Amino acid sequence: MLTQQSTNAPICNAPPLALPGFSHIKRYWDKHARMYTAKILPGQFYVTRNNEAITTVLGSCISACIRDPVSGIGGMNHFMLPDEGGKSFEDISLSDAARYGNYAMEMMINEILKHGGKRNNLKAKIFGGGKIIKNMTNIGERNIKFAIHYLRMEKIEILASDVGDHFPRKVQYIPSSGKARVMRLRSLHNDTIIKRETSFMKDISQKPVQGEVDLF
Repeated sequence: MLTQQSTNAPICNAPPLALPGFSHIKRYWDKHARMYTAKILPGQFYVTRNNEAITTVLGSCISACIRDPVSGIGGMNHFMLPDEGGKSFEDISLSDAARYGNYAMEMMINEILKHGGKRNNLKAKIFGGGKIIKNMTNIGERNIKFAIHYLRMEKIEILASDVGDHFPRKVQYIPSSGKARVMRLRSLHNDTIIKRETSFMKDISQKPVQGEVDLF
């Protein structure tokens, strides 16, 4: 016998088709946002032209959320500059650390342009860069300075930002509308974020970017 489903049950159809190259990114149905959401980790980015969200949790890392408001295509990345022994951003501006940041930004921008975005239309919002790892150089501040410097050099307007301070953040971004939601995590129930970012920073510091990045 068939039973009637509750009218309050969320409408959850199959997820929209991901763009080529992004099928490995985990997506799930967010019952609060009532849309599929892609969850990215350090070193990842996701680009979409569908009505779906992208989310991540940031400590010292930065997420740049970039979109073309005309076409509605956009994405979010999650990156950190490699540790350069406490050097200032100005001292590392031509080093592998800055090249890694350029790579993280250009890879995402290139995908946006490849799928219909126009460089002159791009707008950005940036989040993260908190100082959450004690007894270490303020890598978060360097990440913030890099992101702002990069976007200004590329003439991409920064519409909004929530950066710095001493807490991690959970960010959700919807490229189709440009809306972003930020939850400041005042307390951590575990050290997952710190362990994840410490491991990520160690890995990228040992493996500098190789080769060149195509620029549009």
